[in-house]
Amino acid sequence: MTEPTGEGAPTRLPLDRIAAALRRERTRAGLSLSELAKRAGIAKSTLSQLEAAHGKPGLETMWALSVALDVPPSVLLDPPRTAVHVIRAGQGPAVPSEVADYAATLLSASPPGARRDLYFLQVEPGSPRDSDAHSPGTTEHLIVATGRVLAGPTEDPVELAPGDYLSYPGDAPHTCRALEPGTTCVLVMQHT
Repeated sequence: MTEPTGEGAPTRLPLDRIAAALRRERTRAGLSLSELAKRAGIAKSTLSQLEAAHGKPGLETMWALSVALDVPPSVLLDPPRTAVHVIRAGQGPAVPSEVADYAATLLSASPPGARRDLYFLQVEPGSPRDSDAHSPGTTEHLIVATGRVLAGPTEDPVELAPGDYLSYPGDAPHTCRALEPGTTCVLVMQHT
């Protein structure tokens, strides 16, 4: 079975990736540090720290920067992905709010030109639901709500518990099998 990356590691923001994304998008937009800070309504020193991979950016700061850069927040937060990606409950890089007891964890950004279908799954133990490959470019995203499930690529499925997230190629054979009665999941099928 595939071991998730970062399992057991403390949850923290990917500051180096955020810094690189900020520099890349600011350069793409042709903006100076001062101009981007002004447009985002943040201090130039705060932006400079973020581009140096220092500081603790809050949700509101990241949102303001994404609006000023005219990009979705996911462009600044989404880490590079492998073909199979697991995020255990509480393990993803959460961005806390600066004004409320609230945190957002980006599980997956929608690539340009993608279409997503959302499903609620009720799965009971017994025979697995084995699926043939869907159309090329399909990716499936699974979040377990209740119970436990074994899901993902047929040759290398992953055991998941409530709150765990898994993405895997839907354009290759894959499986889903409940390990406990009353298992429920949310499935997002992304088509490009």
